[in-house]
Amino acid sequence: MNKVAEEAAFTRGEDAAGWAIDVRGLTKRYGERVVVDNVDLQVRPGRICGFLGPNGSGKTTTIRMLCGLLTPDAGEGTCLGLDIRTQAPLIKRQVGYMTQKFGLYDDLSIRQNLDFIARLFALPERRAAVDKALDDLGLRERQHQLAGALSGGWKQRLALAACLIHRPRLLLLDEPTAGVDPKARRDFWDQIHRLASEGITVLVSTHYMDEAERCHELVYIAYGHVLARGTEAEIVQGAHLTVYEVTGAITAEQQARVAEAPGVDSVAPFGNRLHVAGRDAALVEQAVAPLAAQGLNVARAPANLEDVFISLIGQAQDNFAEGGVPS
Repeated sequence: MNKVAEEAAFTRGEDAAGWAIDVRGLTKRYGERVVVDNVDLQVRPGRICGFLGPNGSGKTTTIRMLCGLLTPDAGEGTCLGLDIRTQAPLIKRQVGYMTQKFGLYDDLSIRQNLDFIARLFALPERRAAVDKALDDLGLRERQHQLAGALSGGWKQRLALAACLIHRPRLLLLDEPTAGVDPKARRDFWDQIHRLASEGITVLVSTHYMDEAERCHELVYIAYGHVLARGTEAEIVQGAHLTVYEVTGAITAEQQARVAEAPGVDSVAPFGNRLHVAGRDAALVEQAVAPLAAQGLNVARAPANLEDVFISLIGQAQDNFAEGGVPS
C-alpha cells in the first residue's frame, strides 16, 4: 500500500485489510491463570459487534487490551490501523471507552464533567464541543444537575456523551446498559445505530439477548476462549441444536429430570414455556418423550440465541471456578 492509500485508510479507521479491529492470538495471564487465551477478533468500520459471554470470561480484559490500557502477554494486531503494542497512546486518543461502572464525578454537574473530559483531550473550541455533546445526547436541559443525582439512564447518557466528545472512531462499551430501564436501553441502542451509520465502529459487551439481536455480528467468549462468531443467523445455524418447547404445568421435579437426561445441553424456562435443547436430536427427543406422555404439550421449536448461549455456557469449562481474577 502506498503512502497516500495508507493515509486514506487511517482516516477511515481501518488497516490495510479494511479492519477497524484486527487482532490475532490475543492472550493475557494473571499469574498461572489465562484470562484471555489466543483470541482472534476482526471488526470492519461502521459495524456493531456484540461481545457476549458469562461473567469472568475475559470480555473486559480484551476490551482493555484493544484500547491500550493493558498490554497483552502474547498476540499482535491493530486497532484503527495502529499497532496495539507500540502505538497504544495514539489508539487511546481515538477510542471512546465506556466502563461497566459510572466513572465520572458525582459532585460535578453534567456540563462540568464534560468540560473536564474536553480539557483532558485538549480540545480546541472546548465550549463548542461541550455544547454539541449536550445537544447530541439531549442533556442541555439538565446540564447544571449534579451527576451524582442522575438516574441510571441519565448517567448512561452522560457517560456516552463523555465517550463521544473527542469524536472517536471506535467505541468500546462494556455492559453499558446494565441497571437501566427498557426505555433507556432502547434509546441508547437507537443512538448506537445512528453512530454506526456515521462510520463509527462499536464493540459492545452485553448480557441481554434483545441487544445481541441488534448487533451486526456477534462474538461469544467463554472463560478466555472464543466459542462462536458470526451473525445471529450464522451462530444459531452453526450450533446445530435441536430444541423442543414444552408448555403446561411443569413441575420442578419434571424439569430437573429432563435436565439430567443424556444429550440435553440446556433447559431454560421462558415464562410458562420450557426450552429443552441439545445437539443429539434422538437423545433430546427421548428426553422430552415422558413429558408428552404425562400430558404436557411438546413440540419442536427453532433455536434462538439464548438457547445457543446457554448451551455454550454448559459446554465451557470455568477456569476460575476456584477463585481468580475479575473479567
